[in-house]
Amino acid sequence: MVSNTAPGLMQAPRPGTAPAPHQGAVVAADPGADPGLMRVPGLAHAPTAGQEAPTVPAHMLPHRTPAQLLTIARQGLAEAAQTRPEGLRYAAAHLAALRAAAAVLAARARPAAPSTRRSRVTSVWTLLALVAPDFSEWAGYFALGAGKRAAAEAGIPRVVSPREADDLLRAAEQFVAVVESALGLSYQPPLDHFSPAAGARAA
Repeated sequence: MVSNTAPGLMQAPRPGTAPAPHQGAVVAADPGADPGLMRVPGLAHAPTAGQEAPTVPAHMLPHRTPAQLLTIARQGLAEAAQTRPEGLRYAAAHLAALRAAAAVLAARARPAAPSTRRSRVTSVWTLLALVAPDFSEWAGYFALGAGKRAAAEAGIPRVVSPREADDLLRAAEQFVAVVESALGLSYQPPLDHFSPAAGARAA
Protein backbone atom coordinates (compact mmCIF):
# COMPACT_ATOMS: atom_id res chain seq x y z
CA MET A 1 0.00 0.00 0.00
CA VAL A 2 1.40 3.38 -1.04
CA SER A 3 1.28 6.14 1.55
CA ASN A 4 -0.13 9.53 0.57
CA THR A 5 2.42 11.21 2.82
CA ALA A 6 5.62 12.41 1.19
CA PRO A 7 8.57 10.23 2.20
CA GLY A 8 10.60 13.27 3.14
CA LEU A 9 7.82 14.57 5.38
CA MET A 10 7.28 11.31 7.25
CA GLN A 11 10.61 9.59 7.84
CA ALA A 12 13.85 10.91 6.40
CA PRO A 13 14.91 11.46 3.55
CA ARG A 14 15.89 14.99 4.49
CA PRO A 15 16.92 17.56 1.88
CA GLY A 16 20.33 16.58 0.60
CA THR A 17 19.97 12.89 1.49
CA ALA A 18 18.52 10.00 -0.45
CA PRO A 19 16.21 7.31 0.96
CA ALA A 20 18.85 4.59 0.64
CA PRO A 21 22.23 6.30 0.42
CA HIS A 22 25.23 4.77 -1.20
CA GLN A 23 28.24 6.66 0.02
CA GLY A 24 30.61 8.11 -2.54
CA ALA A 25 31.86 11.58 -3.26
CA VAL A 26 31.43 13.09 -6.69
CA VAL A 27 33.51 16.16 -7.34
CA ALA A 28 33.79 16.85 -11.03
CA ALA A 29 33.70 19.84 -13.31
CA ASP A 30 31.28 19.30 -16.16
CA PRO A 31 31.94 21.70 -19.04
CA GLY A 32 28.52 20.93 -20.53
CA ALA A 33 26.55 21.38 -17.33
CA ASP A 34 23.98 24.11 -16.90
CA PRO A 35 25.55 27.23 -15.30
CA GLY A 36 22.87 27.13 -12.60
CA LEU A 37 24.17 23.84 -11.28
CA MET A 38 27.57 22.80 -10.05
CA ARG A 39 29.09 19.52 -8.98
CA VAL A 40 29.40 19.03 -5.25
CA PRO A 41 30.50 16.20 -2.96
CA GLY A 42 27.48 14.03 -2.33
CA LEU A 43 25.68 10.78 -2.98
CA ALA A 44 26.51 9.00 -6.20
CA HIS A 45 23.89 6.59 -7.42
CA ALA A 46 24.95 6.33 -11.03
CA PRO A 47 25.97 2.84 -12.18
CA THR A 48 29.57 2.08 -11.36
CA ALA A 49 32.10 0.63 -13.76
CA GLY A 50 31.09 -2.84 -14.84
CA GLN A 51 27.46 -2.28 -13.87
CA GLU A 52 25.06 -1.71 -16.73
CA ALA A 53 22.46 1.01 -16.44
CA PRO A 54 18.82 -0.15 -16.48
CA THR A 55 17.07 0.08 -19.82
CA VAL A 56 13.79 1.86 -20.53
CA PRO A 57 11.82 2.39 -23.76
CA ALA A 58 13.71 4.91 -25.86
CA HIS A 59 10.67 7.16 -26.33
CA MET A 60 10.38 7.50 -22.53
CA LEU A 61 13.90 8.85 -22.07
CA PRO A 62 14.28 12.65 -21.74
CA HIS A 63 16.14 14.53 -24.46
CA ARG A 64 17.56 17.04 -21.98
CA THR A 65 20.49 16.51 -19.62
CA PRO A 66 19.95 15.95 -15.89
CA ALA A 67 21.33 19.43 -15.19
CA GLN A 68 18.91 21.04 -17.63
CA LEU A 69 15.95 19.13 -16.20
CA LEU A 70 16.82 20.11 -12.64
CA THR A 71 17.13 23.75 -13.67
CA ILE A 72 13.65 23.55 -15.19
CA ALA A 73 12.40 21.84 -12.02
CA ARG A 74 13.77 24.69 -9.89
CA GLN A 75 12.10 27.23 -12.15
CA GLY A 76 8.84 25.31 -11.75
CA LEU A 77 9.14 25.39 -7.97
CA ALA A 78 9.65 29.15 -8.06
CA GLU A 79 6.61 29.51 -10.30
CA ALA A 80 4.52 27.33 -7.99
CA ALA A 81 5.53 29.36 -4.95
CA GLN A 82 4.25 32.53 -6.66
CA THR A 83 0.98 30.98 -7.89
CA ARG A 84 -2.09 31.84 -5.82
CA PRO A 85 -4.84 29.49 -7.12
CA GLU A 86 -4.26 26.24 -5.23
CA GLY A 87 -5.05 24.03 -8.23
CA LEU A 88 -2.46 25.71 -10.41
CA ARG A 89 0.05 25.78 -7.52
CA TYR A 90 -0.45 22.04 -7.04
CA ALA A 91 -0.03 21.36 -10.77
CA ALA A 92 3.13 23.47 -11.07
CA ALA A 93 4.74 21.80 -8.04
CA HIS A 94 3.85 18.33 -9.29
CA LEU A 95 5.27 19.11 -12.72
CA ALA A 96 8.51 20.32 -11.10
CA ALA A 97 8.80 16.99 -9.29
CA LEU A 98 8.19 15.23 -12.61
CA ARG A 99 11.13 17.10 -14.13
CA ALA A 100 13.33 15.96 -11.26
CA ALA A 101 12.22 12.36 -11.79
CA ALA A 102 13.09 12.72 -15.47
CA ALA A 103 16.55 13.92 -14.44
CA VAL A 104 17.09 10.63 -12.59
CA LEU A 105 16.04 8.68 -15.68
CA ALA A 106 18.37 10.74 -17.86
CA ALA A 107 21.27 10.07 -15.47
CA ARG A 108 20.73 6.39 -14.70
CA ALA A 109 18.91 4.74 -17.59
CA ARG A 110 19.78 3.88 -21.17
CA PRO A 111 17.47 3.22 -24.12
CA ALA A 112 16.30 -0.34 -24.57
CA ALA A 113 16.91 -2.19 -27.82
CA PRO A 114 14.12 -1.80 -30.39
CA SER A 115 11.33 -4.32 -29.88
CA THR A 116 8.16 -5.23 -31.71
CA ARG A 117 6.35 -5.59 -28.39
CA ARG A 118 4.69 -2.44 -27.12
CA SER A 119 5.81 -1.42 -23.64
CA ARG A 120 3.09 -1.30 -21.01
CA VAL A 121 5.01 1.25 -18.95
CA THR A 122 3.56 4.70 -19.56
CA SER A 123 4.34 6.54 -16.31
CA VAL A 124 7.56 8.32 -15.44
CA TRP A 125 6.88 7.40 -11.80
CA THR A 126 6.71 3.70 -12.65
CA LEU A 127 9.98 3.98 -14.56
CA LEU A 128 11.59 5.87 -11.68
CA ALA A 129 10.81 3.03 -9.27
CA LEU A 130 12.24 0.50 -11.73
CA VAL A 131 15.39 2.42 -12.59
CA ALA A 132 16.09 3.82 -9.11
CA PRO A 133 14.48 1.64 -6.40
CA ASP A 134 15.80 4.01 -3.72
CA PHE A 135 13.25 6.53 -5.03
CA SER A 136 10.30 4.10 -4.91
CA GLU A 137 8.56 5.84 -2.00
CA TRP A 138 8.83 9.20 -3.71
CA ALA A 139 7.53 7.69 -6.95
CA GLY A 140 4.53 6.20 -5.18
CA TYR A 141 3.74 9.46 -3.43
CA PHE A 142 3.80 11.63 -6.56
CA ALA A 143 2.03 9.00 -8.67
CA LEU A 144 -0.95 9.36 -6.35
CA GLY A 145 -1.16 13.06 -7.21
CA ALA A 146 -1.01 12.68 -10.99
CA GLY A 147 -4.79 12.53 -11.35
CA LYS A 148 -5.34 15.67 -9.31
CA ARG A 149 -2.69 17.49 -11.30
CA ALA A 150 -4.43 16.58 -14.56
CA ALA A 151 -7.79 17.73 -13.17
CA ALA A 152 -6.29 21.00 -11.94
CA GLU A 153 -4.66 21.64 -15.32
CA ALA A 154 -8.05 21.01 -16.95
CA GLY A 155 -9.50 23.84 -14.87
CA ILE A 156 -11.77 21.73 -12.68
CA PRO A 157 -12.46 23.86 -9.56
CA ARG A 158 -11.79 22.79 -5.98
CA VAL A 159 -9.81 19.71 -6.98
CA VAL A 160 -7.29 20.32 -4.21
CA SER A 161 -7.39 22.31 -1.00
CA PRO A 162 -4.91 25.09 -0.18
CA ARG A 163 -3.26 22.78 2.35
CA GLU A 164 -2.88 19.99 -0.21
CA ALA A 165 -1.23 22.43 -2.61
CA ASP A 166 1.14 23.70 0.07
CA ASP A 167 2.01 20.18 1.22
CA LEU A 168 2.76 19.04 -2.32
CA LEU A 169 4.92 22.10 -2.96
CA ARG A 170 6.97 21.37 0.16
CA ALA A 171 7.31 17.72 -0.87
CA ALA A 172 8.36 18.72 -4.39
CA GLU A 173 10.99 21.12 -3.03
CA GLN A 174 12.39 18.34 -0.87
CA PHE A 175 12.32 15.80 -3.68
CA VAL A 176 14.19 18.11 -6.04
CA ALA A 177 16.84 18.67 -3.36
CA VAL A 178 17.16 14.90 -2.81
CA VAL A 179 17.59 14.31 -6.55
CA GLU A 180 20.21 17.06 -6.79
CA SER A 181 22.18 15.44 -3.99
CA ALA A 182 21.80 11.94 -5.43
CA LEU A 183 23.09 13.09 -8.81
CA GLY A 184 25.88 15.21 -7.32
CA LEU A 185 24.39 18.48 -8.51
CA SER A 186 23.68 21.60 -6.48
CA TYR A 187 21.50 24.47 -7.64
CA GLN A 188 23.02 27.94 -7.70
CA PRO A 189 20.42 30.72 -8.12
CA PRO A 190 21.31 33.34 -10.75
CA LEU A 191 22.47 36.80 -9.68
CA ASP A 192 19.53 38.64 -11.21
CA HIS A 193 20.34 42.06 -9.84
CA PHE A 194 24.11 42.11 -10.27
CA SER A 195 25.55 45.09 -12.10
CA PRO A 196 29.18 46.05 -12.86
CA ALA A 197 28.77 49.24 -10.81
CA ALA A 198 27.50 47.31 -7.80
CA GLY A 199 30.34 44.83 -8.19
CA ALA A 200 32.89 47.67 -8.24
CA ARG A 201 31.42 49.19 -5.09
CA ALA A 202 31.50 45.82 -3.34
CA ALA A 203 35.17 45.42 -4.30
